[in-house]
Amino acid sequence: MHQGRVGHAYNQTMEIEIVGVDADDTLWHSEGHFHETENRFCEILAPWAEAERVSSSLLETERRNLSRFGYGVKGFTLSMIESAIELSAFRIDARGIEAIIELGKGLLDHPVELIDGVEETLATLAADYRLVLVTKGDLFHQESKVAASGIADIFERIEIVAEKDVATYSRITSEMSSAPTRFCMIGNSVKSDIAPVLEAGGAGVHIPYHLTWAMERADVAADRPRFARIETIRDAPQAVALLSDQA
Repeated sequence: MHQGRVGHAYNQTMEIEIVGVDADDTLWHSEGHFHETENRFCEILAPWAEAERVSSSLLETERRNLSRFGYGVKGFTLSMIESAIELSAFRIDARGIEAIIELGKGLLDHPVELIDGVEETLATLAADYRLVLVTKGDLFHQESKVAASGIADIFERIEIVAEKDVATYSRITSEMSSAPTRFCMIGNSVKSDIAPVLEAGGAGVHIPYHLTWAMERADVAADRPRFARIETIRDAPQAVALLSDQA
């Protein structure tokens, strides 16, 4: 799914022209809902295992299933079911499985809650840069969240991808008639939003979220060229402008 303007010619400088923005936990809250769901999952599995063991098992199951199910709620729900069967030694009954499925449905049905300052910040960025939303996860669920967010129209292009890596970001900039060196990504995940963009020669603005999924945890040197870490999304326009001036 993508949309956008075409037909411009761009020079190959390093001045930032395109700004990519992550969705989950950058534009709207997400990981907190997964965290709450995991706590309720631990309660369901309490007869068979302590919460710490349940969480550890679930994470390992998610890691093992990632190449099969990809990112998102549906893969998370299937991994919860698999972990429940393993931890209970096949003793969990149909009612328990039903309760886990309902947890997944609750995540899918949760309303989109924009992070404070998102709308104003995007409007400011859109005045100076071409904006593209780059998110990964289940296609149908991510599409529904983008549509419900009320901010889709501000983006020139929307990309829902299987993985965020150098190849993905290079493809996006190429299809937008630009270059990775003229691209800046804003997001909460160093692993997905920042590191591959820096590797491709672009710039990155990291906005830490108070919760980070274990498989998204990583770090990057604060003094890395073309990199900035800010406290809130409201600081993003200034950070991008400073990185562009340093090009």
